[in-house]
Amino acid sequence: RGRRSGRQLEAGMRGILITCNMNERKCVGEAYSLLGEYGDLLYGPEQFSDHEERLSGSDREEDEDDVEAAVKKEVGQIRASTEQKLRRFQSVESGANNVVFIRTQGIEPENLVHHILKDMHTTKKKKTRVILRMLPISGTCKAFMEDMKKYTETFFEPWFKAPNKGTFQIVYKARNNSHMSREEVIKELAGIVGSLNPENKVDLNNPQYTIVVEIIKTVCCLSVVRDYVLFRKYNLQEVVKSNKEDAQQNPSSVTEKQNSEVAEAKTEEQEKSSKEVKEENK
Repeated sequence: RGRRSGRQLEAGMRGILITCNMNERKCVGEAYSLLGEYGDLLYGPEQFSDHEERLSGSDREEDEDDVEAAVKKEVGQIRASTEQKLRRFQSVESGANNVVFIRTQGIEPENLVHHILKDMHTTKKKKTRVILRMLPISGTCKAFMEDMKKYTETFFEPWFKAPNKGTFQIVYKARNNSHMSREEVIKELAGIVGSLNPENKVDLNNPQYTIVVEIIKTVCCLSVVRDYVLFRKYNLQEVVKSNKEDAQQNPSSVTEKQNSEVAEAKTEEQEKSSKEVKEENK
């Protein structure tokens, strides 16, 4: 079923890439529930139309004797039926294990996902069990270097083309693909960002924008996201944890902070002591 056109991930699609741990079917269910909840809040309830109901009885009778008109009517009905099947959120075959791809229609994936993560980060309310990361995919192209270079020259413009500018990092992941080089991809894409505006600078600690590159087989999925560090790499399990839980899981960071505070205190004491000695000598 997944090999039929439109039922598998392919270049030209937009959507949301979701990683999970083993249970893909449950992951799809959780994704539909979560995206449906926030999709209705941001865009209103999904609307459906019935093309056949718009055809009046008189139209049908007049078309019966006209073969050409009948054919046109049938084609129109098929097209309308196809459009109805293009739901706001539609799961398609991703081409990789533990990865779900939800194709989107009529929405901005990055805005929706950012809204979900911002709400979960604020409320600390856990809403999923098997979903791990949820990454918006604003554009896709063929996963070959020339195709990616040509595509990203235009794709990056809203964020990085002068007068727009910002600090950025590139995160790269490839699945079921061995012909792409991580180093080459990052180098080439960083070069394109720099060519759009020389004031765009790399920042690996806390960048304004994170360029997400997810390659699955021969499809390259791309997005430019905000708050990647703040929202724990867009991980729905991590973003709802309190600062106290983070501290318990990452004691080294706490220790580093404490050591830093101790070092600062010692430095202040040394400076104070040195000042007192100088005053006594005077």
